[in-house]
Amino acid sequence: MKSPLLSLPGAVPAEGVDEGVAAHYGDLFREQRALADGTGFVDLSHRGVVTVTGDDRLSWLHLLLTQHLSDLPTGQATEALILSANGHIEHALYLVDDGTTVWAHVEPGSQEALIAYLESMKFFYRVEVADRTADTAVVHLPAGSIAAAPESAAVRETPYGRDLFLPREELEAFAADAGPAAGILAHEALRVEQHRPRLGFETDHRTIPHELGWIGTAVHLQKGCYRGQETVARVQNLGKPPRRLVFLHLDGSEVHLPPAGAEIRLADDGPDGRKIGFVTTSVRHHELGPVALALIKRNVPVDARLMAEDTAAAQETVVEP
Repeated sequence: MKSPLLSLPGAVPAEGVDEGVAAHYGDLFREQRALADGTGFVDLSHRGVVTVTGDDRLSWLHLLLTQHLSDLPTGQATEALILSANGHIEHALYLVDDGTTVWAHVEPGSQEALIAYLESMKFFYRVEVADRTADTAVVHLPAGSIAAAPESAAVRETPYGRDLFLPREELEAFAADAGPAAGILAHEALRVEQHRPRLGFETDHRTIPHELGWIGTAVHLQKGCYRGQETVARVQNLGKPPRRLVFLHLDGSEVHLPPAGAEIRLADDGPDGRKIGFVTTSVRHHELGPVALALIKRNVPVDARLMAEDTAAAQETVVEP
C-alpha cells in the first residue's frame, strides 16, 4: 500500500518492510522531538489491518492467542502473539475491541498468512475474519497529543499514544488537520528508546516471548489452551530463556550505525572473539544519540562491555538474565 502522504513536502520514502510510507519529511530529529512533545502524527498506513466480528470473537481469539481476551473490556488496548507449536513467535497483533469488532494491526504484508491461520481455526465458532488493509489506514498519535480522532475511526489507546484505524479515504484530510507529519524513522527511534520489540526486527525464526520481555504485555501466564503454551510455561518455571533483549548505548564517535544483524562480541575478547549476539534495530535518537536493541546470550554479564562490529557498546538491561 503506497501512502498518498508521500506527496507531502520533503517526504522521503522508506525502504524494506516499511516501504509505502515516509521514512522522514526532511528533519529526522525535529520529527522525533515533535512526537516526544506530543505533537504531530505518524503515517502507518502500510501496516496490515485485520478485523474479527461475530458473537464468539473474543472467546475464540482467547483460545488461539497468548493474551487473555475472553473478558476484554470494550475500548481497552492490548497486544497478543500467535506462537508455533514449539513456542516460537509467528505473529504479533495490536488489538482493540470496539464492542462489535476486534481491530488489529500487524506487520506489513503479514496479514494474509495470519488470516489463513485464523480461517483454518474457525470450526463452528460464530466469527468472521476480514482483511481490511485496502480500506483502512493506521495512524499513530503520540502520547499527550490533543488531536481529535475522527468519529469514523476505531481508537486503540496505549501508554505510548493512540493508534487510529481510519478509513483510508479520510487519510489526507486527517493529515491536513493533525499537525506536522513524522516519518517511520522517528517512530522507530522512540520505539527503541522505549525498549519495545517489533516482529521481524527483534525476532528471528526461533525467538520465544521471554527473550523480548513480551511476558506480561502480550502473554498472559494464567491462561492456557493456545499453541506453544508448553514452551512458555517451561521457560517461565525454569527461568532460563536462551537469549535476552538489551538496550545498547553506542559509541557516538562512529559515523556509521551497526546495521541489523551486526555481530556482537565481548570487548575484552578482541576482534576475533566469539559471537554472543546481534543487533536487531539501530537508530539515531535526538537526545540519546546512537542507540540500538540487540539479542545476546542470556549468561552474558550485565556489566560486560560489548562491541557491535567495530562500535563500542554499553548495555542496559531490558530482560533480566
